[in-house]
Amino acid sequence: MTKPLMRALAGETLPVPPVWMMRQAGRYLPEYRATRAKAGDFLSLCYNPDLATEVTLQPLRRFDFDAAILFADILLVPQALGADLWFVTGEGPRLSTVTGAADLARLKRAEDVHETLAPIYQTVRNLSGTLPRDVALIGFAGAPWTVATYMIAGRGTPDQAPAHALKDDDRATFEALIDLLTEATVEYLSAQIDAGAEVVKLFDSWAGSLSGEDFARYALAPAKRIVTALKARHPGVPVIVFPREAGEGYLGFHAATGADCVAVDNSVDAEWIAQHVQPDGCVQGNLASSHMVTGGDALVSEVRRIRDALSNGPHIFNLGHGITPDADPDNVALMVETLRENG
Repeated sequence: MTKPLMRALAGETLPVPPVWMMRQAGRYLPEYRATRAKAGDFLSLCYNPDLATEVTLQPLRRFDFDAAILFADILLVPQALGADLWFVTGEGPRLSTVTGAADLARLKRAEDVHETLAPIYQTVRNLSGTLPRDVALIGFAGAPWTVATYMIAGRGTPDQAPAHALKDDDRATFEALIDLLTEATVEYLSAQIDAGAEVVKLFDSWAGSLSGEDFARYALAPAKRIVTALKARHPGVPVIVFPREAGEGYLGFHAATGADCVAVDNSVDAEWIAQHVQPDGCVQGNLASSHMVTGGDALVSEVRRIRDALSNGPHIFNLGHGITPDADPDNVALMVETLRENG
């Protein structure tokens, strides 16, 4: 095993941590914007294997990253289950809603997602045969709670209130939706691994809006089910989990889910991560994405601080959340250069 990312995921502490970025293929790159315009719209780009392969590779031509992450979207799974999905320019995704048992009954079975998602698997196959020798290929999916929040509200919301309301008012429908998404996510990620993904990541972007028993039941437990099922089907394939803004919920998340790596956002300090999370296994993170906009000495200082704080255990350097469209590519280059100085 020579790929730095895979070595870190196996628990090795490396002199220089491997690095990649969430949303590293995206609107901050002019070549991405050109390819998206060629595709016509966002969903057409996701479902065109040749163009999706191209945008996945674009950041690797600019930056010496240790991983490529499949270009897709977490809401392709609800679409594959039968939800209507479209994107409004400047506003984001819109979906047909699941607000009761009748809406849930109209969705497909988990095992029926593959026909819609077949182009995504082709993108993975394309990438598997074209990546540089030392670059790992990451597949991904949204976690059930986060995906459910969009399906219930029909769009992104600031506080996930519609999902919390359904959870409280119609627990049977809510939990049936979580179960369906859990099973569909296993199917989706398993197929990505079959197509060539070497690592898979589970994005729970809204995990931080769950607390107490709800966090245990709807963030932690589905992650455990997904990791357990994937490990049974694909022994040796590592899984990264990202319960964003989990706070104290990061404690014990490795052991509770069986994940190989826990990605941590930038609402907690790297020193806290080193003390409380990294002893359990590989961690990923956690530079604030705002540094990709502002750059300068603050970026250099923060990269060094995080690198040094997490240097005594397995670490994958990354942002605490996805890079934003207003980021400067020169700051990405500075981040990688600083991380690898004297390395």
